[in-house]
Amino acid sequence: MMSDKPQMPAILNIPASFFGIVLGLAGLGGCWRVASRLWSLPAAVGEGIVAIAVIVWALLSALYVGKWVWGRKAALTEFDHPIQCCFIGLMPVSTMLVGIAILPYSYVGAAIIGAVGAVGQIAFAVYRTGLLWTGGRAQTTTTPILYLPTVAGNLVTANLASALGIGDLAAMFFGAGVLAWLALESVLMHRLYTQEPMAMPLRPTLGIQLAPPVVACSAYLSLTTGAPDLVAKGLLGYGILLALILIRLLPWIMEGAFSPGYWAFTFGMTALSYDAMRMAERGAGGGFEILAIVLFVLVNLGIAAIAIATLRLLFERRLLPPPAAAVPTTPVRVV
Repeated sequence: MMSDKPQMPAILNIPASFFGIVLGLAGLGGCWRVASRLWSLPAAVGEGIVAIAVIVWALLSALYVGKWVWGRKAALTEFDHPIQCCFIGLMPVSTMLVGIAILPYSYVGAAIIGAVGAVGQIAFAVYRTGLLWTGGRAQTTTTPILYLPTVAGNLVTANLASALGIGDLAAMFFGAGVLAWLALESVLMHRLYTQEPMAMPLRPTLGIQLAPPVVACSAYLSLTTGAPDLVAKGLLGYGILLALILIRLLPWIMEGAFSPGYWAFTFGMTALSYDAMRMAERGAGGGFEILAIVLFVLVNLGIAAIAIATLRLLFERRLLPPPAAAVPTTPVRVV
């Protein structure tokens, strides 16, 4: 007997992790903006990528809101999932990046959109972290997605506040993001070193591991002036080390079929390239300009490959995953 209850349209089954696409595109657009200043590359390319990022953000936001309206059960299942839950933090983070992206066109628009994202990320980070502190998680559910609520959210807020000219606020969010990163880094390393190997579908989330030091570096650069100092170079150096480790692990990570989860790599990739270019732009000596060129080329190739593979899934109607099943290991929700 068929149920009379209307089914959620399949197109609304948008995982929150899809907002990682916006992070990668917005980051790449930012890289091209710097490249147009540094190497006189066409500015229209960067603005075009930024425009695509804004369009994708608007589309995903509308679909995700629709999921909460017409598919609340699926939305709540994701919200309570011990792994997928933290990806929800990407929605306000992507909103802040859109604010930064439109800043050259409208300070007021950027401030309004950015403020909505900043308030959203703080609310989500506080609520989700409060749940995480109650314990009850299985070690196998500990993945780099734990960085998203408090680390990614605060560091991107620092970048946003700095771009808007609110330096003191940016410094506070920078400190919150960096200290949250350092605290969680030990948790993640303990899990990776001592527990069973990460399940194949979750391996692409290791790409998030690259993001904290390089996004922290971009925030630090936004708060300082002049030639890059020891702190900036040290953060970039750690980012390069992590990138090399991830390249070494690529055959293991790619044992499974391609999925949109590979966009988890793109925000860290673009931030790495952006940092190197900003350092070259600000007069860093040595081989920083060569490093910036190499990273810029590699990042463009990498994101192009991920984008093409994603479009292929879209055209083959294999982009959307099945609804996430409820997992009983989630901590009990508290108010």
